[in-house]
Amino acid sequence: MKCNSLEEVRENINRIDNEIIKLISERGNYVIQASSFKKNEADVKAPNRVEAVIANVRAKANEYGANADMVEALYREMINRFIKMEMDKFNKGK
Repeated sequence: MKCNSLEEVRENINRIDNEIIKLISERGNYVIQASSFKKNEADVKAPNRVEAVIANVRAKANEYGANADMVEALYREMINRFIKMEMDKFNKGK
């Protein structure tokens, strides 16, 4: 979408940020649910799953014309924080 003003650009960025935050929240809810299906801390950390997700998001970034390195960095940070949340939930369930 071609914008005609900085205000219009910012409105679109704010709209997108709102959607991203809603989706991060939704993803977080599923991450917490996942902890109830895991048997040990290795299952929570799941390094092979992490790398599969990273490979997938890099491919999607390339498909959509996003910077794959930036997307990977964002996802690694998000995943690390979700793993910490999931580990806390997992350890409380013991």
